[in-house]
Amino acid sequence: MIDKKHLKAFTDIVGKENIFDDKAHMLAYSYDATRTRYEPDAVIFPRHEQDVSDILKYCNEHLIVITPRGAGSGFTGGALPANGGIILGMEKHMNKILEIDTQNMVAVVQPGVINKDLQRHVEELGLFYPPDPASEDYSTLGGNVSENAGGMRAAKYGITKDYVMALRAVRTNGDIIQAGKRTIKDVAGYNTAGILIASEGTLAVLTELTLKLIPKPKFKKTYMGIFPSVDNAMTAVFKSLANGANPVAMEFLDKLVIEALIEKLGVDLPKDAGGVLIGDVDGNVPEEVAFQLETLEASFKENGAMEFKVAQDEDEAKELWYARKNASQSITIFGNKKLNEDISVPRSLLPEALEKIYALGAKYGFKVPCFGHAGDGNIHVNVMIDISQIDEGHKCIEEIFQLVVDMGGTLSGEHGIGTSKAPFMDIAFNEQEMNLFKDIKKAFDPNNILNPGKMGLN
Repeated sequence: MIDKKHLKAFTDIVGKENIFDDKAHMLAYSYDATRTRYEPDAVIFPRHEQDVSDILKYCNEHLIVITPRGAGSGFTGGALPANGGIILGMEKHMNKILEIDTQNMVAVVQPGVINKDLQRHVEELGLFYPPDPASEDYSTLGGNVSENAGGMRAAKYGITKDYVMALRAVRTNGDIIQAGKRTIKDVAGYNTAGILIASEGTLAVLTELTLKLIPKPKFKKTYMGIFPSVDNAMTAVFKSLANGANPVAMEFLDKLVIEALIEKLGVDLPKDAGGVLIGDVDGNVPEEVAFQLETLEASFKENGAMEFKVAQDEDEAKELWYARKNASQSITIFGNKKLNEDISVPRSLLPEALEKIYALGAKYGFKVPCFGHAGDGNIHVNVMIDISQIDEGHKCIEEIFQLVVDMGGTLSGEHGIGTSKAPFMDIAFNEQEMNLFKDIKKAFDPNNILNPGKMGLN
């Protein structure tokens, strides 16, 4: 428990209306999408950057653990208070869009701004912020940057790190730093912003983000390709890209997901389909969109597609996307617990990776439905188990991680490491690499008060 004198000190900084240690707040801030629970000792809502600095400085001097948090929507425990202490809630006050610079096409925002709110705001001005994690309706931009969130549009537009031009952050000693500039080119000094992106709140607390915007494309179409096997679909992915296609998104569903969608939700897909690719193409002239669709259709059919559909209006587009957006909830027919991982491999290895993942599922006797972002090689692997099989399920996941790393892939394409993947970091990184990570952590946070217990760093 936090000593009352510390709570008094924090109250003096933020005011009594911005600090809580009641049971309701402790429970509300004890979990994320992992459903693992760690209760904090108090929740503090800083009003501005100086509050963050004062709180961190006090915590550092008194060795009080502190965990920054946005919406708490993460899948790996990155914002959980795994060692108790203080939750620093950024969503209550530090949630403002500070500036939209239409001339330089940048947005300056506080970390508590909801992703979708920024998207809507800039689109009204004819601009576009592409990163679109599945949690975009409620996840915060600070959390997106801390986890380097991806999304369905990553195939064409990249992920969060590709849109962070600069940020402001507070170190544990209270120092306020600026990392990066709003200039297009900046090669002065170390790439500190790059180090802070995806650091999961373990190095510093983000207080302001300068994000790149682009012009909003004027035209968009939704497509679907239906294949006899997931192998055909995965081959069509890299073949179509090599032929010049540049889709905004290229999402895939495997045979098990298709079966689940038909059985549980009555989705209109052929029962003999073994793989589906769904996505969007966009452009500034209709001819550009038409070229993309023609290239995709030709490549898909060359690689065995049974059918190629193009939505003719927004309602048809929503119907095609319904299958992908409901994939996760449909697969519960295969088990009452889902071990969901977000591994990534080089795109050309997607067919081989899926074949080997299914073989590991068969080895352990589990159904392993897969779906995800085929356009960028990011697979959502779902090992479906009954709760009594949890130990065997984790063994299967560990083998999948080893397989992916051996293929030149990575443990996480977008969810991060947090607490849930921390035990597997030694699969992906050798001792020297882990020591480097620990040295960076120590340089930023010598007393290890900031979000300890994450990313396998201690």
